[in-house]
Amino acid sequence: MKSEISTRQFSQLLSATPRGARLARLLAVQQIGEWGWPPSCTVSECAGVVVGELAANAVAHGRVQGRGFRLTLTVGASDTLRIEVADPRGDRRPLVRRTASSSDETGRGLLLVEALAARWGSEPWPPSGKVVWAEIDLTCPVTAAFACADQPATGTVPAPAPEAAD
Repeated sequence: MKSEISTRQFSQLLSATPRGARLARLLAVQQIGEWGWPPSCTVSECAGVVVGELAANAVAHGRVQGRGFRLTLTVGASDTLRIEVADPRGDRRPLVRRTASSSDETGRGLLLVEALAARWGSEPWPPSGKVVWAEIDLTCPVTAAFACADQPATGTVPAPAPEAAD
């Protein structure tokens, strides 16, 4: 009899280019879909936005010539999706800009991350980089903006059915 694995994890090294950031978002939504949350549900849509913002920041602010960034997704027993984007620039830690004028073309990405994630932060990634992480609660209330077509507008995001053990 096999024991059930309680953690799902996905990790991918990507190029520090706009194309790599776009691929990170697409891979995240695809992987979350394979875990049971369809692309049109709250979890996938929130995760897609968060991954897109963190990956774009890694490309814009964490890039070192010849080095990429790493995307890691983890669903653990705590009913939380943890998103991590690691880049080689530990000297450039993220800061949330609290105000942006209507003419600013940048500076709102981490405000989106803060709004969609239950928690987020950054920590050193030895030897010289950083990891920016965000956690999305899988039991969070569904908002009308991100509700699945087959979900009620209130309630919680259902966890996918457990995979059958061999």
